[in-house]
Amino acid sequence: MSEFAAPVPTPIEQRELILTRTFKAPRAKVYRAWTEPELVKQWFAPAPWSIAKVEFDLRPGGTSLVVMRSPEGHEFGNPGVFLEVVKNEKLVFTDAFVKAWQPSEKAFMVATVTFEDHEGGTKYTARVQHWSAADRETHEKMGFHEGWGQCADQLGALVATL
Repeated sequence: MSEFAAPVPTPIEQRELILTRTFKAPRAKVYRAWTEPELVKQWFAPAPWSIAKVEFDLRPGGTSLVVMRSPEGHEFGNPGVFLEVVKNEKLVFTDAFVKAWQPSEKAFMVATVTFEDHEGGTKYTARVQHWSAADRETHEKMGFHEGWGQCADQLGALVATL
């Protein structure tokens, strides 16, 4: 084996976090809640946090900006880029780029959100893949399951009213 051989990557299963929910709403409503900025503001941050700003250019290569606001009023921008957009089926986005293929300072994840028909409603799956097992562990310790779970519950409540 050459001293220049590429390292063996960590299997993706060791670098991903997955959250699944089933909503009593059609895929089109769940997709709308994910893609319309005024709807995103209503569910995307775990309460008591809120969303101060949402800007989407909803196309592959289009930018995404979600600004979260802490209960104390501090704002945290989360810029990214959409990699894939399939209406009512799938969104893929990453923080590896901040706009138009300009790399971010620290790539953390690629998220794939899917919407599937399921028993008169929608099966929603959020799959978050990280660059390293350490990044995955950091995200899990930050409260991925609790935070994304609370947001998914808030999303479910919202789509039930649309």
